[in-house]
Amino acid sequence: MQRIRSGVDQVLKWLVIVLMGVMVLNVLWQVFTRFVLRDPSSYTEELARYLLVWVGLIGAAYAASQKMHLAIDILTARLHGKSRHYVELFIYLCTFLFALLIMVIGGMRLVNLTLTLNQISAALQIKLGYVYLALPLSGLLIMFYAAYFFAEQLRLLLDDKAIPDSSR
Repeated sequence: MQRIRSGVDQVLKWLVIVLMGVMVLNVLWQVFTRFVLRDPSSYTEELARYLLVWVGLIGAAYAASQKMHLAIDILTARLHGKSRHYVELFIYLCTFLFALLIMVIGGMRLVNLTLTLNQISAALQIKLGYVYLALPLSGLLIMFYAAYFFAEQLRLLLDDKAIPDSSR
């Protein structure tokens, strides 16, 4: 399972790097055409916006894989032993459910709706459903990491020797 996670981590890292690089080049091209050539490109603003959506959502999944996501740890920092692991199990379960219900199911509904209505972007002339695919894809990745970390915490919790109970 660790090898799969490492592979997914590497793919995500390079995907974010490539998307961010394309976005930077795109914005530089926009600045060049607007201020040097005095003839702004018609597609760069829209492309930058869609790339930002993908970078943000795929980056969120990568941040979840590295446990670098935004978290309020005032409670977990004060807990020790099994109680801390129970709280972390609950957090990973909530993360999994949020990603499933909001990002994957809600995101797929959005993708299906925009593809059914054949909504096309103004400048790039691409189907908006493809842009919105970032939401369910990111949700699936976050679910994967939440399940991975849940299983890791559960394994630690079940190993009685590894976790001293602070109440004893």
